[in-house]
Amino acid sequence: LAVLMAGSAVGQGIYTCVDAKGRKIKSDRPIAECMDRAQQEISPTGTVKRVLLPPPTKQERAALEEKENKDAEDRIKAAAENRQNRALLKRYPDRASHDKDRAALLELVNDAIKTATKRSEDLDGQRKGISTELEFYKSSPGKAPPALKRRLDETDGNMAVQKRLLTEKEAEKKRIDERFDAEFARLKPQWDAVAATSAAVLPNSVKNP
Repeated sequence: LAVLMAGSAVGQGIYTCVDAKGRKIKSDRPIAECMDRAQQEISPTGTVKRVLLPPPTKQERAALEEKENKDAEDRIKAAAENRQNRALLKRYPDRASHDKDRAALLELVNDAIKTATKRSEDLDGQRKGISTELEFYKSSPGKAPPALKRRLDETDGNMAVQKRLLTEKEAEKKRIDERFDAEFARLKPQWDAVAATSAAVLPNSVKNP
């Protein structure tokens, strides 16, 4: 029996802590007076086997839950971003395809700008012609033909439409460039990674055709 008791004592730890009153307490089991604070389990050789931490407070639990929720949101966001990056790389496997798409979209907008600019110039010429005709009635504006006035109003309205269209198309060009610049920033690391992988595989394929 003495041998068994001695054997069971070997390996048992001693728990120690300092309670709220500043007393250092030791016990062969976790100490109830120190459940609200850290306590150490000391091995028979005198080393610290582990540290028992107190259960988290309400505020700590709330902070931990908030952190876990934030981490979960970050993981979901990262996964979605990875899916988007893979889809983007599939659409644009290299810079040439990306540049080609940008150029095609900008060309469409530039064509619309050229058309609107030409229309604005034509309307400006028409307005000058109408203004010249109205010069004859400068001394007596009330005698100017109503149809001439309507033509002037219609021309002014059409010129305003073309001006708004030009403003919108310039803004569209800016949005296209911003979109492709942002995509390029995401694609560049992926292109580089693909190129690096291809460069690493190529020597092996040359050695083992």
